[in-house]
Amino acid sequence: MASHMGTTIGRVTLKNPVIAGAAEHLIDADGVRRALAAGAGAVVVKSTNESEAARRQLQAAEYLLLDAEWRPLPWSKDAPAAAMLACRSGLTPLPFAAWLEQTARLDREARAHDSYAVASLILARLEPCVAMARQVEEAGIRVLELNIGTPYASQAKGAVATELDPARVAEIVAAVRAAVSIPLWVKISGQSERVPDLAAAAFEAGGEAVVMAGRALGLVPDVETFAPMLDTMLGFGGAWNLPLTCRWLAESRSRLGPDRPLIGTNGAQSGLDVARMMLAGACAVEMASAVMVRGFSVLAAAVAELDEYLARKGVTARDLIGRAADRRKTFADLPPRPDGWRRHIPS
Repeated sequence: MASHMGTTIGRVTLKNPVIAGAAEHLIDADGVRRALAAGAGAVVVKSTNESEAARRQLQAAEYLLLDAEWRPLPWSKDAPAAAMLACRSGLTPLPFAAWLEQTARLDREARAHDSYAVASLILARLEPCVAMARQVEEAGIRVLELNIGTPYASQAKGAVATELDPARVAEIVAAVRAAVSIPLWVKISGQSERVPDLAAAAFEAGGEAVVMAGRALGLVPDVETFAPMLDTMLGFGGAWNLPLTCRWLAESRSRLGPDRPLIGTNGAQSGLDVARMMLAGACAVEMASAVMVRGFSVLAAAVAELDEYLARKGVTARDLIGRAADRRKTFADLPPRPDGWRRHIPS
């Protein structure tokens, strides 16, 4: 990969900023290998923790694609880019020892692709999480992502965590940081007005990058049956979320400064979407829903499109980081446009 595609996340240098984010298609080793072969700069292996309830939840998981009128769509690689993914998910079904061995093996294989297989732990209880993190490092895995921002904690109590208190984030990250020396990425929730504060707490406690932000939790009533779709609350993702992710990236960059590595997630469908999140402040971008629905070619296409875009603009990937965020103005800074609103109301 050409040097203009490279990016840096703390101590980690990636050949390109396209990361395959953790999801069901990265449970099996074959899925991780396909993501590596597609050219991803890193691949986050589907998460685990100590909770048997979280593992069992995968066997009750359901997935739904919806169009703009909330109608179910076929699950297909031909689904429109604007399709929304709604689901109730679960963690890898593998026992921890098997997951650890597989992830370590895949990270060794990733070296041949100049890439990484990143271990992902989702917090349930802190003490087991710390012990697992220690074993991740002992297994030789080079990067750990700590997910404390799943959307499902209120629906799966004790199985996963949605941490919304900066003090609690600091406590968790500090405990894991004390247990490991490898690069530590912290994935936080977007279901808060304090996302920059959560990010600040993660960095201050020893996180080397912050991933923002996890899927939102929502509910869609079915107007025909009067019941909720899939009978419950759902995690929502899709292209619609890109502006929200970019907002949090820009505000976090403003709060923390340009030297704190941020990783965007939730909303990227293409190489140009990766560029958009980087312009908002991300140094790399995780793609999950689009790959899960449309296949691993999404990763290869994103890498190629970003490469072409950088060549057309005559810039490197690193040159993009935060440029739009740093040009952001407040409403008070904008020039007056007298009665401009009249052009945007029904005649």
